Amino acid sequence: MEFKKSPDGGWGWVIVLVSFFTQFLCYGSPLAVGVLYVEWLDVFGEGKGKTAWVGSLASGVGLLASPVCSLCVSSFGARSVTIFSGFMVAGGLMLSSFAPNIYFLLFSYGIVVGLGCGLLYTATVTITCQYFDSRRGLALGLISTGSSVGLFIYAALQRMLIEFYGLDGCLLIVGALALNILACGSLMRPLQASDCPLPEKTALENVAETYSIYSEKEKNLEENIHILEKSYSSEEKCKGTLANGDWKQDNLLHKNSTSMTHTKEPETYKKKVAEQTYFCKQLAKRKWQLYKNYCGETVSLFKNKVFSALFIAIFLFDIGGFPPSLLMEDVARSSNVKEEEFFMPLISIIGIMTAVGKLLLGILADFKWINTLYLYVATLIIMGLALCAIPFAKSYVTLAILSAILGFLTGNWSIFPYVTTNTVGIEKLAHAYGILMFFAGLGNSLGPPIVGWFYDWTQTYDIAFYFSGFCVLLGGFILLLAALPSWDTCNNKLPKPTPTTFLYKVASNV
Repeated sequence: MEFKKSPDGGWGWVIVLVSFFTQFLCYGSPLAVGVLYVEWLDVFGEGKGKTAWVGSLASGVGLLASPVCSLCVSSFGARSVTIFSGFMVAGGLMLSSFAPNIYFLLFSYGIVVGLGCGLLYTATVTITCQYFDSRRGLALGLISTGSSVGLFIYAALQRMLIEFYGLDGCLLIVGALALNILACGSLMRPLQASDCPLPEKTALENVAETYSIYSEKEKNLEENIHILEKSYSSEEKCKGTLANGDWKQDNLLHKNSTSMTHTKEPETYKKKVAEQTYFCKQLAKRKWQLYKNYCGETVSLFKNKVFSALFIAIFLFDIGGFPPSLLMEDVARSSNVKEEEFFMPLISIIGIMTAVGKLLLGILADFKWINTLYLYVATLIIMGLALCAIPFAKSYVTLAILSAILGFLTGNWSIFPYVTTNTVGIEKLAHAYGILMFFAGLGNSLGPPIVGWFYDWTQTYDIAFYFSGFCVLLGGFILLLAALPSWDTCNNKLPKPTPTTFLYKVASNV
């Protein structure tokens, strides 16, 4: 379907507003799950590692299922997916209030809410990109702050709701708030189709235009017809034996008519079956060729040493960098920090500083004299050091300062698409970004349980955060070594192999 040109304004700003509130409403509770995590530990009495799976799944499932989410949005549209996912998020939150054990929470909060958030994120980003072209960066930056503002507000809101209505009442109210996503989705008006649509073509013309495989059409049809003649002749013999009984007189009366139809029907029948067989063969060949091209392009991506290092870095970053937003409240409680000292929830500090970090790091990335890859590496190294410093923080002030630093550096998500584009090029961005987001979701899902298991084994968070800091530092240094220009100078001294030309065919889809 041909869409009108992106308006870069007008109703597009309504799309930005409702997309901001959609991410605010859906990601507010999952990102501020650290407040609920402390309550779940007391209610169900399970280990920290097992309980941490709830929050990690809520954040990681959406990224792991990103290919499925993209398929749903392209098939059904952003408005329908947003309304359906609003029911998923609200229903999952309300179901979680009736959870009898931690395993029920893994499904209701971890999978249902997490998958709904993934669908909503894909829908909001997709429809925003459709409405904006020249101002797309600004629009995406505005809607991405919705999740950070949601983390800031929901951390304090859920704490207050738990004090007044208990854990179950808090989840019911938060689920009811999530129903406002339905109103946001109803305002996501899709771009209208072009006023002058192309004339509709027949199925054969569409297949021919799509796959361009008709240079050998006549030859293949003749071969298929020749194959069908044998089976058709045996079929005629069977029909002849059946017709020798009581139907002899009827065949004699209609001899002339059957002789006329007999000559035409086999030809049209054989030709139709031959064409369908040919189309199926060529479609299978085309699908197999696309699969080979996809695998070949994936292999070529990993031959890029910077992309391979980036893949390792993002995986290690999410293993070590995500747990603080989930576990910082319990870290403060384990450090015997009194609740009276809490001027603001630590998760709220992380949330508001993440929004600031996204904006400031995004602005820095626009300066031509700043290398975004080195800027991203710097955020990883500083974040790794801050994680290693958490075991030395024994007061609310020091924990709040470290939370602010970690939140600001977590805003490096805003420059990650820049880094990926500079690494692989704009033509391979979608493929490369999908691979990286899958492993980011895997790291999100594994990080908090690993840190929780360390606490269960050692009864302290010290070794857990040393491990988290080591993971982030390791990823940063691997990416730094791969990005150093000295590697390129060494490679330039080696004899260059014969260049190989790869031809990539990209199928455009909405």
